[in-house]
Amino acid sequence: MVQPALILPPEPDERWQLAKQMDVTKVVIHPLEIGDDKTHWSHDDLRGLKNWLEDADLEFSVLEGSVPISDRVRLGQEGRDEDIAEFKEFLRDCGELDIPVVCYDWMAGVRWARTEAHIESRGGSYVTGYDNAKMQTDEPTDVTHDQLWEALTYFLEEVVPVAEKAGVKLGLHPDDPPRESLRGTPRIINSVEAYDRVLDIYDSEHNGITFCQGNFAAMGADIPEAIRHFGDRINFVHFRDVEGDEDRFVETWHDAGPTDMLAAMRAYHDIGFDGPMRPDHVPTMAGEDNSNPGYHTLGRLFAVGYMKGLIEAAEE
Repeated sequence: MVQPALILPPEPDERWQLAKQMDVTKVVIHPLEIGDDKTHWSHDDLRGLKNWLEDADLEFSVLEGSVPISDRVRLGQEGRDEDIAEFKEFLRDCGELDIPVVCYDWMAGVRWARTEAHIESRGGSYVTGYDNAKMQTDEPTDVTHDQLWEALTYFLEEVVPVAEKAGVKLGLHPDDPPRESLRGTPRIINSVEAYDRVLDIYDSEHNGITFCQGNFAAMGADIPEAIRHFGDRINFVHFRDVEGDEDRFVETWHDAGPTDMLAAMRAYHDIGFDGPMRPDHVPTMAGEDNSNPGYHTLGRLFAVGYMKGLIEAAEE
């Protein structure tokens, strides 16, 4: 059965209690401020947070962000072996602490991008959007798509055996937006076919997908069909939707986008997906200041309730 999950802060506040009140105990952790002298959470950092969550009857299910993959790894540059060794140690730490999923991406240079954060939506709520015409002019670069593919292949061949031994599943997030390039830097994780190539590099359930529905929608993919296509290689889900394509899109309320969300949930049920699924890029609602677009609390409460209803309907 799909396991609803929520991003929670690394220190307790009312959101920890709200999650439990909604009977959501699977926790996704994003980065925290770790200081200039550190590149990611240490074993002790992770242990301390895991203990804190367990004391609150919450489960550390996914770590996304604060993942030690540098651009010299993504670009295949000198020094990548040192950085890959650090990532391997990070995976071993996660495995020792029974953190089952690590979400990572292959976006060199600019990471996820939005050009608008105050687009008015239903009832005066705010959502985010992307318009490539509003992006800064492309910057000169000598990076190629082939270079990124070579670097990703090298990375996966090095780290997936470590992930297997550690018992940690990797979930590669799509490029966001899923374009061929952004500000002149190529992007490669932008289609169903690209993911087929990724999964063929190393055939293992530990080399899997973070199925971010909004990105697959922007790719033009049929969401239920893509879910069934990838099956058990989906290790983590970002439940969201967009209106538009990779050049121009707007985030939608979870119940108001073009994707048939019940059909999507039925597809997850059909493939036997029992991993974590979190709502993503929620609208900013009344009383919220939109200081953290896409990640305020009220929209997540709405989205979790909607997800739970869809799960029940799919199981019937």
